Amino acid sequence: MDLSKLEMPKLEMPKFEMPKFEMPKFEMPKFELPSFELPSFELPKIIQGGMGVGVSNWRLAQAVSRLGQLGVVSGTALDTLFVRRLVDGDSGGHMKRAIDAFPFQEMARRVWNEYFVPGGKPADAAYPALTMHQAKQQRKVAELLMVSNFAEVFLAKEGHKNPVGINFLEKVQMPHLASIYGAMLAGVGYVLMGAGIPLHIPGVLDALAAQHAAVYKLAVVGATEDVYMNFDPADYAEGKLPELVRPKFLAIVSSNTLATTMLRRASGKVDGLVYESPIAGGHNAPPRGKLQVNEAGEPLYGERDRISVEDLRALGVPFWLAGGYGSPGKVREAIEAGATGVQVGTVFALTEESGLRDDLKTELLSQVRERRGHIFTDRLASPTGFPFKVAVLEGTGSQLPIYEQRKRVCDLGYLREPYEGGDGKVGYRCAAEPVANYLAKGGKQEDTVGRKCLCNSLLANVGHAQIRKDGRVEAALVTAGDDINTASEFMADGKMTYSVADVVGQLLSRVRESQTATEPELYGAPGMNPVFI
Repeated sequence: MDLSKLEMPKLEMPKFEMPKFEMPKFEMPKFELPSFELPSFELPKIIQGGMGVGVSNWRLAQAVSRLGQLGVVSGTALDTLFVRRLVDGDSGGHMKRAIDAFPFQEMARRVWNEYFVPGGKPADAAYPALTMHQAKQQRKVAELLMVSNFAEVFLAKEGHKNPVGINFLEKVQMPHLASIYGAMLAGVGYVLMGAGIPLHIPGVLDALAAQHAAVYKLAVVGATEDVYMNFDPADYAEGKLPELVRPKFLAIVSSNTLATTMLRRASGKVDGLVYESPIAGGHNAPPRGKLQVNEAGEPLYGERDRISVEDLRALGVPFWLAGGYGSPGKVREAIEAGATGVQVGTVFALTEESGLRDDLKTELLSQVRERRGHIFTDRLASPTGFPFKVAVLEGTGSQLPIYEQRKRVCDLGYLREPYEGGDGKVGYRCAAEPVANYLAKGGKQEDTVGRKCLCNSLLANVGHAQIRKDGRVEAALVTAGDDINTASEFMADGKMTYSVADVVGQLLSRVRESQTATEPELYGAPGMNPVFI
């Protein structure tokens, strides 16, 4: 057979039409506008730092934000501070005004009814003891955290439309979740956090803004498994949950390595960085490498503790420089180097608007005017183990006899360290508590040496010192930056005080329109502590 003559049959392919589908209509879900909408706002050139307990109070933050810069309230121990204001009679009615604005009114009334003392407590009476924080917060504790943080931010936001920030310490972890939610209910614009590596906070902000439960990993010494704290806004709602706006998150860092770590490993967006040098007041990062000290016992910082501004610029996020930037020249220098601006603490702590006790402020200003203010970097004072800046002042815990006369007691517990005991349960200890108690919880004797109760001292700084059964009053312990004497620049001839407006006006007085990048002198004037080797 001749296969070449074969013809293939013609096949008609069946007609096939694709079925017609109508694409489903999809619309983005409609949300009501947030209860608190952040206004359009240029990034601030000046961030007023969060200081102590109540030094950066709502009055100070409000005054700074009114002038178009970023006022920041301290979130540390706000629940205790709030209660003591109520127990003192709520002078001016400010706490009541904030409570009346709180979105969960039944909760607000519970807090008010429990703690408010009409006319205030007797002057020689003690403040009430509060339940200390734990990994699993009691409802009553969480409610007080929400209300107190709301109140401070709400009051700081009154009378203007500019953002307000709140500062927390990563080392003080257990109050975080309820505190942040309370601040967000008030429409806080920025959350700032340092004193540790706050990798989990951006994710917490994301969750709470989405009305979801937030989870936070707690650092527990000796833990055999991870320990988490949980907070669900729905557990506290009275009706529909308010819509919230996620605040911007600024991480406070002490090195280029930490800055990079935050941007790469954080659980959500890091909106900016604040680089804080060892000149800054409050807690400082420990020196990197083997510890060396000067003749006074202060830690020495070296080249490894310096940062590269060029590397910070390369990260591509806004950043502010802090520690030694409380003068017009240093502000200009930072901005010309490529920083968005500066964070300033100490000069604001001495303003008329700050919460620092008047007698302490007056003495410090007297020292500053004569440029004899002295700051000691105490590597032992803080139970956290971080170096802590202490202003040397008569009659305060900076004096050795006053420190030695104090009977050890831990009744506030913000700096307690969670640890896993032999039974597998989480316990809590503080290196400033009675030594026998600390040792019984597995602590080391050497860790108790020189430790001071910062919790009680910082509350004493703002006029809310605890009074003991024997009539003894807790002593203050003031913290400030090494550049404290630069505050004299803000004191006009013949004046012994100055205001927030004086500070902001002068700090911005030398900022130029055209800026060229130069490397700043990062650690202030020659000879200023800390000493570099």
